[in-house]
Amino acid sequence: MRKLLRYLADYKKECLLGPLFKMLEATFELFVPLVVASMIDRGIGGGDKPYIVRCALLMALLAAIGLTCTLFAQFFAAKAATGFSAKLRRALMEHIQHLRYADLDRLGTSTLITRMTSDINQVQTGVNLTIRLLLRSPFIVVGAMIMAFTVDVKGALVFAVAIPLLMIVVFGIMLLSIPMFRNVQNKLDDVTEITRENLIGVRVIRAFRRETAEADRFREENAALVTMQERVGRLSALMNPLTYIIVNGAVIALIYIGALRVHAGFLTQGAVIALYNYMSQILVELIKFANFIITVTKAVACGNRIQAVFDDAEPVAEDAETIETGVRGEIIFDHVSFTYEGAGAPSLTDISFTAKRGDVIGIIGGTGAGKTTLVSLIPRFYEPTAGSITIDGVSSGEFPRQALRRRIGIVPQTAVLFHGSIRDNMKWGNADASEADIETALRTAQAWDVVQAKADGLDEQITEGGHNLSGGQRQRLTIARALVRKPEFLILDDSASALDFATDAALRRALREIPEHPTVFIVSQRTASIQHADRILVLDDGHLAGCGTHGELLESCAVYRQIYDSQFAKEVQ
Repeated sequence: MRKLLRYLADYKKECLLGPLFKMLEATFELFVPLVVASMIDRGIGGGDKPYIVRCALLMALLAAIGLTCTLFAQFFAAKAATGFSAKLRRALMEHIQHLRYADLDRLGTSTLITRMTSDINQVQTGVNLTIRLLLRSPFIVVGAMIMAFTVDVKGALVFAVAIPLLMIVVFGIMLLSIPMFRNVQNKLDDVTEITRENLIGVRVIRAFRRETAEADRFREENAALVTMQERVGRLSALMNPLTYIIVNGAVIALIYIGALRVHAGFLTQGAVIALYNYMSQILVELIKFANFIITVTKAVACGNRIQAVFDDAEPVAEDAETIETGVRGEIIFDHVSFTYEGAGAPSLTDISFTAKRGDVIGIIGGTGAGKTTLVSLIPRFYEPTAGSITIDGVSSGEFPRQALRRRIGIVPQTAVLFHGSIRDNMKWGNADASEADIETALRTAQAWDVVQAKADGLDEQITEGGHNLSGGQRQRLTIARALVRKPEFLILDDSASALDFATDAALRRALREIPEHPTVFIVSQRTASIQHADRILVLDDGHLAGCGTHGELLESCAVYRQIYDSQFAKEVQ
């Protein structure tokens, strides 16, 4: 949590002025009981009405000054807290954008969402209250005790006993509740994950009539979260009644001792009222401080969770922007193996092949065979755990990521489009693309008819995720977006699964006619989509079961022939 405070560096002035104005407010507030005591002893006791009026005006002036100081303090605290949270959120987002895929897999989407939203909001609240109350409340408590000693030493001894007891209660509950709040936030991650899964997969859930089961699963996790929140809530709720018991016990003792000393003539009635007012100030401040401790405890727990993302997941270092190579469009896999972090078995084992510029490489295999894993190694989303990958004559480990990824156009399995116009989405591939470049890419991807069918053409608005388009339209537009950048390598990761056979065939023909002649990798479950490839890689449980043309594999690879026969049989039926 302490490391996060560096994001307050630009708000040093606010962090100083906020507490300063709060201290000024507290100082003026400490003088009020003395004014009240004087008004009772001299004004009311002596029947001096003008003096009472002067005291009332003085109290009004102290209140006005205190209010002004409070407004300035609130302003500076809010400015520092919101600025801090904005910088922290921006830094966390930047950090997440540069994380390795392995770290993203390990941390999980729901955890990162919770940290970006709920955790940072909680830390913001904690910073705000810290600036306002961290110094003010202890200052009032200590100041009230000191002022009480100036009024009457024996009466003030009650304060010397009550305040340490109150500190034990406050800090004891704080130390016990910090780990409990951390567990609550972790459980909140689980609830967020279930909510996210149900929102994303609502169609699948309804298709399999799993609404009741998913609702029950959510209720179980939510009930567990509620139980944890109730447990920590009960502990935190002890703070106010315990402080009330101690303070009110001190008030009883104070009034009793004060009455005896007034009766003996050692103390005036106004002095007793002043002591009572100081005790009331301590009570109010300790209630504030108790709530402050609870909030800061939550903030510390959330801050530690945020810092854990910075500490546990190292971002990929920015590397050189350009690199000169002697060859273009060539990739060589040399006995490459890969194992996901924490996995019990490798996802790829001893993969070797060569792809030349302009080649179309088909990749096929059953579910979980390692097809997506293989193409994810090309742009260095993951690093091979054994073997080597050479790209344009340079080892992939030495090839700068930024320079490499500028040469690659990737279309993932899930077609992802962003809210905005079609033109905006196309320019994600190349911000400097001209209208002609966009049209050419759309025609190659067989998506030009999609644009022409829209009333606003390229300015047609797409909703988040492209949900106002069909599955095939989304896939064609994502392929076009990858083509806009005129890539040296084009990776189509099962990105034509929603296309009919005619459109799929037209797309494959158009890809071969691209003037730049990119090296194309087509991952597919359908043999019809890759049977005309220059070379087909057949994966089976992470192993390369076969490599060759369609005709060669039908004769030599049993896995490929089985896949082909099963699909051909379906076509015949």
